[in-house]
Amino acid sequence: MSNINKLHLRFCQYSLAFKGNTPRTIKWFKDDFKWFQKFAQIEKIEQLDKKIIEDWIYQGKLLHHWSAKTIRNRIQALHIFLSWCVQENIIRNNPCEKIPKPKVPKSLPKYLTQDQANRLLDWTKAYPYIYTFERYRAVAIISMLIYTGIRKAELLNLKLLDVDLENKTLFVRLGKCSKDRMIPLHHALIDALSEYLRERGKRNANSPYFFISLRDDERLGDTAIRRLVVKLHKKSGIHFYPHLLRHTFATLMLEGGCNLYALSQMMGHSDIKTTTIYLGASKAHLEEQMGMHPINI
Repeated sequence: MSNINKLHLRFCQYSLAFKGNTPRTIKWFKDDFKWFQKFAQIEKIEQLDKKIIEDWIYQGKLLHHWSAKTIRNRIQALHIFLSWCVQENIIRNNPCEKIPKPKVPKSLPKYLTQDQANRLLDWTKAYPYIYTFERYRAVAIISMLIYTGIRKAELLNLKLLDVDLENKTLFVRLGKCSKDRMIPLHHALIDALSEYLRERGKRNANSPYFFISLRDDERLGDTAIRRLVVKLHKKSGIHFYPHLLRHTFATLMLEGGCNLYALSQMMGHSDIKTTTIYLGASKAHLEEQMGMHPINI
């Protein structure tokens, strides 16, 4: 079988079934492959070579202004697919091997200050929601993101059984890279979640998911999160998005004295080096470390 579209579909199925890739990763593979095929328009994988891939990158850079990070991601998605083709003895060599990846400028993660985070929580509580349930759910969502640093997808996939208020723990199942982890719950978050669950109980909801839709007994969707972010941004003037609140959690935890290893575990990072980026983001943390300089005139 050398039809490239059928091969890519088989690769995605293999990655989901045997490699443990998440649906989000599979979507990345499919979306980037569609970008490539829109340009290349080839039917057989034997038609694919290094020049076609390079021309695709040239076009992306010149016409669509792809950033260095976007180019790296596009090449990487194609590289993984072609490596699988080599592994399956469909092709001999991976054309992506000889294509250099551009260096991505290292930038510090953006985050909210402690004052901004507090103001966002205040605005979340004060917003003029139409329904009482909507208010308690919004406060629980924003509090969850600020006090645990979980990813948006992890929040949407939370089950009722994952939130243990009695033992003050949150269990994140199959997070990024299919890893489970436990996160302690802050007392302020416990209060917000308790109030939400009380209102949820009034709806006689049967959904196993923790956060549910306003209209029916279904899992909360991504669209509802986006609408909430837009509403709060317009009302508060604070620019944020779910992943920025993850950065906020990490940075403020370090400023509060949390050690790097414990933060790495709560963030679900595979490598503690990933967590170290927040050391540079925290001005307060750096100033505190500078105060340890032994020369004091």
